[in-house]
Amino acid sequence: MKQPITYELLHICKQTGARRGIIHTPHGDIQTPIFMPVGTQATVKSMTPEELKDEVKAQIILSNTYHLYLRPGHKLVEEAGGLHKFMRWDRPILTDCGGFQVFSLSDLRTISEDGVEFKSHLDGSKHMFTPEKVMEIENSLGADIIMSFDECCPYPSTYEYAKNSMERTTRWAKRCKKAHQKPDKQGLFGIVQGGMYKDLREKSAKDLVAMDFPGYAVGGLSVGEPKELMCDVLEYTTKFLPENKPRYLMGVGTPDYLLEAAVRGIDMCDCVLPTRIARNGTAMTWNGKVVVRNATYEKDFSPLDTECDCYTCKNYTRAYIRHLVKANEILGIRLLSIHNLRFLTKLMERVREEIENDNLGNFKDEFYKKYGYLK
Repeated sequence: MKQPITYELLHICKQTGARRGIIHTPHGDIQTPIFMPVGTQATVKSMTPEELKDEVKAQIILSNTYHLYLRPGHKLVEEAGGLHKFMRWDRPILTDCGGFQVFSLSDLRTISEDGVEFKSHLDGSKHMFTPEKVMEIENSLGADIIMSFDECCPYPSTYEYAKNSMERTTRWAKRCKKAHQKPDKQGLFGIVQGGMYKDLREKSAKDLVAMDFPGYAVGGLSVGEPKELMCDVLEYTTKFLPENKPRYLMGVGTPDYLLEAAVRGIDMCDCVLPTRIARNGTAMTWNGKVVVRNATYEKDFSPLDTECDCYTCKNYTRAYIRHLVKANEILGIRLLSIHNLRFLTKLMERVREEIENDNLGNFKDEFYKKYGYLK
């Protein structure tokens, strides 16, 4: 059987070991490393598909299994022809498994070997996610890349809890693979867990690799632990993932974390951060964050970022965007969202270029100085 998801390694940065590659999918190729905008409910908030393609230059977007299961329902999406047709997006889509959302409702869910019983955040109704149910939902949604059902281990966790959680995630991964009904059309990724314990991360990775998934995600990082610990655990974990398959670090979207992930051989990252902070009136720029709602920008008639090529920066000023945000006009959120998403896709374009030039380490140091991060 031909795999729907394959990875082509193009270059390894001599300076850092970062990877430059291409992920081939049924809906097109993805140049990596890549940042993936999140379209939780079959939409990247306030963005049209055309804006995502033409202005943001997004290659792939994410949608959320938990939210789409609750509303409008995966069977309705399937009846519409799958997510691609439902939302008019003709490029690759990844659906997460809904595990993070289920487990973040800590006072409303019960974990067992069978799965997780939880209450809907919408109406309090009871539901059950098992590995088999999650596969049914993701098969109906029809994304190119789908994720196995995992338990996102909280930070901090005891060794015993992390071990039991990781082993359950491995057993659930086996059940997901068995229940997956469209292996010729959708690539199912396994998710490495194990908390902050390196031996558990190693075992999780080795057990999943033995199952021969077409790609692997690293979950349970960037959940509140110090940055240095995240980087250390990630660097250790990626050693056990195959070079010929995609590697995905889940839930990461700040520029420094995207750079640290790339340096450690990660191909894919995602996060709701750029659109979330846009709704709070904050822009990412090549010189650090700009909280445009602040009074200092009231008469600032320069663009958000003079180095940015996005629609927002080519056409509007900080003063105007500040006015829109202060007046609660939707256009302000839209313009900031376009900019923040384009900033991150542009950053990853530069990362790919610097990898090819064997210069990613120098670029990272220069970016940190300019952006305001400490090394």
